[in-house]
Amino acid sequence: MKDFIYPEMMVHVPLCTHKEPENVLILSDNAAKLELEVARHNEIKATTLPASIDALRGANDASFEVVLCEIPCDAAVIAHLGRVLSENGLLMSVHPSLENITENKIIMEIMAKYFKIIMPCRLEDGTTLLLASKSYHPTADVILQRADMLDGLSFYNCDVHPASFAMGNYIRKEYLGVIKN
Repeated sequence: MKDFIYPEMMVHVPLCTHKEPENVLILSDNAAKLELEVARHNEIKATTLPASIDALRGANDASFEVVLCEIPCDAAVIAHLGRVLSENGLLMSVHPSLENITENKIIMEIMAKYFKIIMPCRLEDGTTLLLASKSYHPTADVILQRADMLDGLSFYNCDVHPASFAMGNYIRKEYLGVIKN
């Protein structure tokens, strides 16, 4: 895969969906590319912590509008993510695959306790990210001006943004009632 697609999508999809992101938490053990992409948004402050639940436990309640998470999500991680996000916060997390339907439904049902919207996002190579939002919808609330004003991007744009959430009918049917959009 082109190594620029993942960081651009991981960062710009949530930052171009949230109306007023100011503070971003990056949970990653290899955050350099994510930090570079966040830096394209001059008004946004990024905090980077190691990709561990222990690091996440130390973060303050409701202190971030966006979290970029490279920690595998389980009930404990999801509870802490819900806690550190502001009342209209967005989470973009890595997700192994949509193929393990039973396991994914469990994770998404736990997320539904904290988030109104839960939508998978597919990258060009089949990699799956999961966007969870307390308020903003990633296709209805995309900030087109912000998306179009970003310079130097190799992949992300305002057309790719909503297209990455398009899913085939077999996925829609399997996840009916679980994916919240």
